[in-house]
Amino acid sequence: MTERHVLGLSGGRDSAALAIFMRQNHPEIDLEYFFTDTGKELPEVYEFLGRLEGFLGKPVIRLNPDRDFDFWLTQYKSFLPSPKTRWCTRQLKIRPFEQWVRPSLEAGDKVTSYVAIRADEDYREGYTSTHINLSVRLPFREAGIDKPHVIEILEASGVGLPDYYRWRSRSGCTFCFYQQKIEWVRLMTEHPEAFDDAKTYEKNAVEHGSPFTWSQGESLEDMARPERIAEIRADHERRLERLRNRVKPNPLRAVPEMMDIDEIYGQAKVCIACHK
Repeated sequence: MTERHVLGLSGGRDSAALAIFMRQNHPEIDLEYFFTDTGKELPEVYEFLGRLEGFLGKPVIRLNPDRDFDFWLTQYKSFLPSPKTRWCTRQLKIRPFEQWVRPSLEAGDKVTSYVAIRADEDYREGYTSTHINLSVRLPFREAGIDKPHVIEILEASGVGLPDYYRWRSRSGCTFCFYQQKIEWVRLMTEHPEAFDDAKTYEKNAVEHGSPFTWSQGESLEDMARPERIAEIRADHERRLERLRNRVKPNPLRAVPEMMDIDEIYGQAKVCIACHK
C-alpha cells in the first residue's frame, strides 16, 4: 500500500495559490498536480499553467477526458449544461479525475486530494469522496487563509494572477453558464471567436428544444446588440460603484483586495472543480 497526494488546478487564482503554499510550507509532501482539460478553456488559462509549472519545478498532469464537450453535448440531446443540469462538471471534470485515481484506490492505496477552499468561504463545499481510501483536505481553511492572503501568495511568488483577471473573475470554460452578463460582453471583446462559438452552440440547443440559454433569460444574440451591451456595462458600473462605497480599504493589507464578480452580483454556487 502506498500513498498519493494530488492537487487539482483549475487555471484559477485559489488553486494556484494552494499549489504554491504547499510547495513552500510542505516540501516533504510529494504532490501530483493535475488539470482536467475540457478543450474549451480560455487561452490565458494555458499560459498561466505554464507559468505555474515554472515555479513548481514539475509538470502539471493534463487529464484529458476520453470524450470531449461535443460528444457529451450529443449524448444530452444538444441540451446545454446549466446550474440545474451541470453535466459538464460531471463528465468533463469529475469523471476524468475519478478515472485517474481509481486504479490506485482499487489497489488499496490511500489518496489525499487537496482542495483550495479558503477560510472565508464557509458557503462553499468541495468534492465529496465516495471511496474509503480517498480523503479530502482543505489546507487554506486549516491555516486560516482568506482571499487577500491568496493574492499575496501569488504576488510574492512572482507567479502573479492569471491574465484573464483583467476582465473576468473566474476561470473555467469560455462559455461557462455561471458567467454574469458583463463577463459575456467582455468575452465578446477579448475572444470574439469563442463568443461566436458559444452563440452557435446556443442556437443549435434552442433548435433541439433545450430550455436553457447560456445566460438565464437572454440569448447571446440579443445580448450582443449594441444598445444591450451599453445597458449591461452601465448596470455593472452602477453595481461596482455601490460596492466601492460600502467597502472600506484595509490599511494592514499591502495588496488591495480585488472585487470579484460574486461580490458585485451576489454569491454564486459555482463549480469548485472548474473555477477555483
